[in-house]
Amino acid sequence: MKYDMIISGVGGQGALLAAKVLANLAVLNGLDVKLSEVHGMAQRGGSVITHVRMGENVQSPLVSLGEADFVISFEWLEALRAEDYLKEGGKLLALTQEIMPITVITGSAKYPEQVKKDHIVAFDALKLAKQAGNARCVNVVMLGALSNFLPFSEEHWIESLTASIKPKLLQTNIVAFKLGRELNLEK
Repeated sequence: MKYDMIISGVGGQGALLAAKVLANLAVLNGLDVKLSEVHGMAQRGGSVITHVRMGENVQSPLVSLGEADFVISFEWLEALRAEDYLKEGGKLLALTQEIMPITVITGSAKYPEQVKKDHIVAFDALKLAKQAGNARCVNVVMLGALSNFLPFSEEHWIESLTASIKPKLLQTNIVAFKLGRELNLEK
């Protein structure tokens, strides 16, 4: 079993927490895991990308272009930017939310049109996060959706969330995870 994943979004959306949850999940299931996080301007709302590789013997933390089983994106433009990481037959799980970059706000660039492709599973995770009680739980809704494509038990997912999230925020995040997991996504 081996999974190579890219998590993309903008700073403040919880890509690093999502990677931590996935790393804990891998360890719970006896897998080796490697992460590579790009912080940079992400702290100011800029682009952020995290590589997550899990398997029996992972040598490198980086996922090569065209090798990711999954790209999980918390914003539409970031989904398009990370799309080249997907391998043939991979899945891109994308939040339909659009966060306008400064170049679009100032009029020097145009926000790209949404394109429907077979490998893209796009849905309104923000609506589900708000339903769970906190719009900032979008990352955990996305993990819930991802859980439909991975062979790990719900018990292990919840255990990983518990190890990764502050106790006062845990219940809301568990609700967010379950809402994402309940989505009827095409495998």
